[in-house]
Amino acid sequence: MQTSGVRSDGSQGIGLEGSTPTARWIRSGARQFYQAARRGKTCLRDFWEWGRCKRVTLPSLEQLVECLPPLSRAADKPNDAEAPIFLLSTGWRTGSTLLQRALVTDPHLLLWGEPLGDMALVSRVAEMLCSTAKFAWLEKFRIRDDFPPASMATSWIATLYPPGDDFRSALRSLFDRWLAEPARQRGFARWGFKEVRLGATEASLLSWLYPQAKFLILSRHPYDCYRSLSDSGWKHVFYRFPDIPINSAAAFARHWNRLAESWSQLPAGFPFLHIKYEDLVGGRFDFGQLQSWLDVDIRPDVALSASIGHTAVRGRLDWHERLIIGREAARGMQILGYSR
Repeated sequence: MQTSGVRSDGSQGIGLEGSTPTARWIRSGARQFYQAARRGKTCLRDFWEWGRCKRVTLPSLEQLVECLPPLSRAADKPNDAEAPIFLLSTGWRTGSTLLQRALVTDPHLLLWGEPLGDMALVSRVAEMLCSTAKFAWLEKFRIRDDFPPASMATSWIATLYPPGDDFRSALRSLFDRWLAEPARQRGFARWGFKEVRLGATEASLLSWLYPQAKFLILSRHPYDCYRSLSDSGWKHVFYRFPDIPINSAAAFARHWNRLAESWSQLPAGFPFLHIKYEDLVGGRFDFGQLQSWLDVDIRPDVALSASIGHTAVRGRLDWHERLIIGREAARGMQILGYSR
């Protein structure tokens, strides 16, 4: 039987009595139709974004390594006491904040959280270094230690450079003043940061600036990462603002894969420890080993006991999301040991 009534917005409407089987069947069908239409719209959008998603080309680790020797005369300093900790993850929703909170239970350690992350500052510095044609001109134009000041007015000084290590020291002083000193001013003896945008190239740059630094590489299955991210109502996520948004399954998967692939390129002996989120929350991770390696005194149970942030709502991704991510992140998943 039809009944007239008032909708929740105050307008008049015609409906079916909610107590009848017919009314319940129609409402259930309407909900299923709405959900199917919504999933269809999302599916079309994701395939459209996949087709138009631009590939991001960033400096490779090989390019960076070729550029650094002329700037590295004093880079390996055994007495360098600065030993920051850099927590880098394969994109968003990997549990990096959880591990960050676990680490800062050591009262002497401050880990900044994605400082000016959208600026992609470390990546831009790496890109800048890799664009210098291996500094081929540096040795030719750098000022000599025995250069006589009196001859400067009669010499060719149009292209006169300071020594390369002074450039390296200047870059390091940027991070010292920006991140290290504010930490010390607040009573922390050690510092570092966590990031979700940096790969092996940027890690090598940071290791070049801080030879005693240690790196934690955190990964999580990309299906679960994207499910958590998309269910959280993400809207304004960027690898680099404003030109490289992470606004679709394809963009996310390519970012995840780019970072995951990069870690396989690190040289033997690079000071990093790979941690899987699944082991971290599943009770299979040895925090004692982590404390010993980092020389920290932490209480991970404190951080693990608190639930902070949004979690995934859906039990699994839609088929088209799994297809896109499985295709775009296949190589990285193979490298890090995740199944499709």
